[in-house]
Amino acid sequence: MNQIKKLLIIGFVWPEPNSSAAGGRMMQLISIFKQNGFEITFVSAAQDSDFMVDLAEFEVTKKSIELNSTSFDDFVIELNPEVVLFDRFMIEEQFGWRVVEKCPNAIRILDTEDLHCLRTARQKAFKENRAFEIHDLLSEEVAKREIASILRCDLSLIISEFEMNILKDVFKISSDLLFYLPFLVEKMNEEELLKLPSFENRNNFVFIGNFLHEPNWNTVQYLKEAIWPLIKKNFREAVLEVYGAYPSQKVLQLHQPKNGFFIMGRAEDANEVVKKSRVVLAPIRFGAGLKGKLLEAMQCGTPSITTYIGSEGMHEGLVWNGFIEDNPEEFAKKAIALYQNENLWKESQKNGITIINKCYQKNDYSEKLISLTNSLLEDPENHRLHNFMGNLLQHHAYKSTMYMSKWIEAKNKN
Repeated sequence: MNQIKKLLIIGFVWPEPNSSAAGGRMMQLISIFKQNGFEITFVSAAQDSDFMVDLAEFEVTKKSIELNSTSFDDFVIELNPEVVLFDRFMIEEQFGWRVVEKCPNAIRILDTEDLHCLRTARQKAFKENRAFEIHDLLSEEVAKREIASILRCDLSLIISEFEMNILKDVFKISSDLLFYLPFLVEKMNEEELLKLPSFENRNNFVFIGNFLHEPNWNTVQYLKEAIWPLIKKNFREAVLEVYGAYPSQKVLQLHQPKNGFFIMGRAEDANEVVKKSRVVLAPIRFGAGLKGKLLEAMQCGTPSITTYIGSEGMHEGLVWNGFIEDNPEEFAKKAIALYQNENLWKESQKNGITIINKCYQKNDYSEKLISLTNSLLEDPENHRLHNFMGNLLQHHAYKSTMYMSKWIEAKNKN
């Protein structure tokens, strides 16, 4: 009989799958490991939220932990997990050295969510009104921290093939340390489209996205200031509903019903909102990773229009389920065409199913992840022996994080 393996997940926040794509991805990871016999404990130093998932329903043990405290050391020694998964590089910085010190044999996996250094560098270039260049990453401070974290871990989960290429080509990270793991969904067939609301039974344009995420807020501003006036000019009856968790006062101030621009706030069921909408608008101007809202649109049979950054890494060159357009005038023109042309709309729906079935099949990736994890568990020393830069960083780079944490801990006791 196989011994049950323990997985410890250290979360940046508690999972909120109805608030963000990151929350949905975390629940996908939990599902994969749970289905393969892992006993999972999820811990976080974040405050509880009203919208976090009830982990007990998924047979996952939940525990709150403290930052800069030896109480985590005592906890992890007692739990003695075989695998530790860090939710984003900031968590690995905070707790990775403690895991190495107290559970040196545990396999350390980093879920990057997306490359923060890529998102940060693009955002800086956007605000400085210049084109982003790949070499911007080499001078980005966040990159130094994030790449160090990737090197220190036994394996990093990368959500985008575009980001996989950056890590290998720009930062020269060995492919042995990386695993491509996109969003994972079930296979769809065209017959399932018949079960979804039809073209004539759908209304309005929609945008949906967590407002705590800066690229989403910027997208809504861009829609309001540049895209929507162009759409309304040629399609007076047009209505746009903007949904998103955690809208601030500055977001709510954009609500303008007379102009067909509605700020709707949090969606109780994002899937239902997208299913009843006719077209998703997502003119994203900076960011990284994969856009959960665009995959969700495909699953809901809702065509979308986005930018090249929005579609980046999402469709492997397959025809998009709508249009990809950076020019605002063309974006608006194609949005109207997609909304009004039923044949074009239906063809776009089918393109979305093709993308889902080619790029996001759960079974294609989950089995490989578990196989790779088990392989690391069988011989972690050999794997680490060939990661010299990671060993070097373990020796040196953790020291500043470790002693800063110890200093804060000592200060808190006084």
